[in-house]
Amino acid sequence: MRTIPLKTLQDLEFPTVVDHLVRRCNTELGKIKANEIGPIANREDLLQALGQTSEYLASFTNENRIPNHGFDSINGELKLLAIENTTLEVSGFRRMAALSDTVQIHKKFLKKFKEYYPLLFAFSNDLEANTTISEEIGGVIDKFGEVRDNASPDLKYIRQQINEVRSKINSSFNGALQRYQTAEFLDEIRESVVENRRVLAVKAMYRKKVRGTVMGNSKTGSIVYIIPEATLGHTRELNNLEYDEKEEIQRILLGLTNYLRPFSALLFDYQAYLTHIDVTAAKAKYASEMNAILPEINDKKALFLKNAYHPLLYLTNKSKKEKTWPQTIELHPENRIIVISGPNAGGKSITLKTIGLLQVMLQSGLLIPIHEKSSVCLFDKILTDIGDNQSIENHLSTYSYRLKNMQRFLKKCDAKTLFLIDEFGTGSDPELGGALAEAFLEVFYDRNSYGVITTHYANLKLLANELPHMANANMQFDGRTLEPTFKLVMGEAGSSFTFEVAQKNGIPYSLINRAKKKIDRGKVRFDATISKLQKERSKMEKTGSRLQDEESKAKAEAERLEKLNAKIKSKLENYQELYDHNQRMIVLGNKVNDTAERYFHDQKKRPLISELLRIVETENSKRKKSTAKEAKAKKAVKKQTANELEQKLVKVREQKKVAKKKAIEKAKNKPRPNFKLGDRVRMHDGKAVGSIDALEKGKAIVNYGLFTTNVSVDLLELVEAKSKK
Repeated sequence: MRTIPLKTLQDLEFPTVVDHLVRRCNTELGKIKANEIGPIANREDLLQALGQTSEYLASFTNENRIPNHGFDSINGELKLLAIENTTLEVSGFRRMAALSDTVQIHKKFLKKFKEYYPLLFAFSNDLEANTTISEEIGGVIDKFGEVRDNASPDLKYIRQQINEVRSKINSSFNGALQRYQTAEFLDEIRESVVENRRVLAVKAMYRKKVRGTVMGNSKTGSIVYIIPEATLGHTRELNNLEYDEKEEIQRILLGLTNYLRPFSALLFDYQAYLTHIDVTAAKAKYASEMNAILPEINDKKALFLKNAYHPLLYLTNKSKKEKTWPQTIELHPENRIIVISGPNAGGKSITLKTIGLLQVMLQSGLLIPIHEKSSVCLFDKILTDIGDNQSIENHLSTYSYRLKNMQRFLKKCDAKTLFLIDEFGTGSDPELGGALAEAFLEVFYDRNSYGVITTHYANLKLLANELPHMANANMQFDGRTLEPTFKLVMGEAGSSFTFEVAQKNGIPYSLINRAKKKIDRGKVRFDATISKLQKERSKMEKTGSRLQDEESKAKAEAERLEKLNAKIKSKLENYQELYDHNQRMIVLGNKVNDTAERYFHDQKKRPLISELLRIVETENSKRKKSTAKEAKAKKAVKKQTANELEQKLVKVREQKKVAKKKAIEKAKNKPRPNFKLGDRVRMHDGKAVGSIDALEKGKAIVNYGLFTTNVSVDLLELVEAKSKK
């Protein structure tokens, strides 16, 4: 069973990822559920969650978008349904109907497109289909949230009576209003509404002359509001009917509540389904924003992350429009532990956190931003020791806290554990702390654990070089500028560039030399050797990259020259064929000319015909007789050539049309010259120059010498204005 401690999640900033997910949920219940996301222990459940998210992500890029899943919580209604003789409110019924309808839409859609979304279909198919819930609610409550008149025969009759009584009230009130208005007992406003009842606005001095029930008066006391006596009887009747209506509605809603009570469990499942879909949609949105995918999950205990991005850093840099550097790292049984070294601020800790966070995200059912050729495995335990873990509450120093952490590592590390340790062994005397760290690392190695550590300790770099299933790696620095390249290089340890960085930052060279003398010369030489190797590697990589670019350019140039040579050769062959053909035609023409000249002198037809036939037969004997298949092929080639030529002609014509249109538009945008008779002009798309013979209503008659033409002045441009004499 996979367990990942809370400390690991906090070290890797997984709670921030969860916060991002919560913000991308649409529903309140979805946000609550997303906030509970964590590592999934069961492999089948994990693969199900990952597969569903991947399917939902795919729906963003095809035409079959998954329908809306928004809903309002019905938890309050479900609690009431669990209590006998309770009645739900109209708003609660509407939420339940909408919930049921949304689930039915999802079930129908996923059934139709189950080839696209097999896992989501299987998940929805486990729910029982039910349309009676929304049908029963819809039969009682309309789309405006009102109980329908035909919800029951009694309600329909009561509402008919209410309408009749209201009609009588209006009729009697209007009669009283007219009567007292004529007697001038009413104020200018004539009437008002008090307690949802129409009342007469009677002047205070005449209140005793108007028979009825006083409902109140104005703030100034100048108006008294009275229900006229003629409407009182009908008003009492209306009150009784409205009470009956309320009782009947309550009875109907109670009946509907009792009808829905057996469906409580189903409605609970419906709500759980849509909550799950909301969280899955949020995961898919999050994955889409950081170009995340579902990688291959292997059982070979091999972890290969190609072009892996730290999700939080990637999204932050994306919002700032800054570049994020990906990393490629591989762990497998032959290379289980990697020791990353190199100077500070080179990206060691980010690389470590990237590996850990991506692994935790994947094991929590989230897609991760890596290359599609990546492959990952699952770990039972992921242990971390990252950051400054000084504990003020427990009065522990950084080193004491780290030792307690190492004690926890020693208890839990096994072949199914991934451990990630930043600045391994720091916090104590470098010699002693490095030795203890080396002992810990040997234990983790002997237990076949997988892990990545960052360190500056030379003894750990040497250990990684000596043990067969452990490897060094370094964060590359530019040896010339001492700037980080944020590129992880496998296979060799990295220098801390301690003295080089100090010199770059202005520390006097004499002081640096004094520092070098205070430490063991062997260490200085060792670090200098590593530094030199890194610089040489960096130089070789640049040289290799430059040579590769030059090789690509040379290859491209060779291909270009080869194509040019083939083209020239083809043209030469064509010219040779044309030359031979022309020479043959010249010889043939001379023969025919000689024959014609003899006929001119002797006028003998028989020798003429005989000679011409001989010439034709001689020429035909030189021609190669082609088969029907060859003739057909030749004809097809000619046809294809003709088609290609036609297409080229069409293309050229289109280009000319576009150029002409652009020229006309350009001419229209230019200020038009004021043409006069005798001006020399030409068309925008022409070369011939003529003179204007006449101008009338935006048209001009242009004389080109041999002919004249009538054109719009918008299509003309001035070549030379008529000279003034």
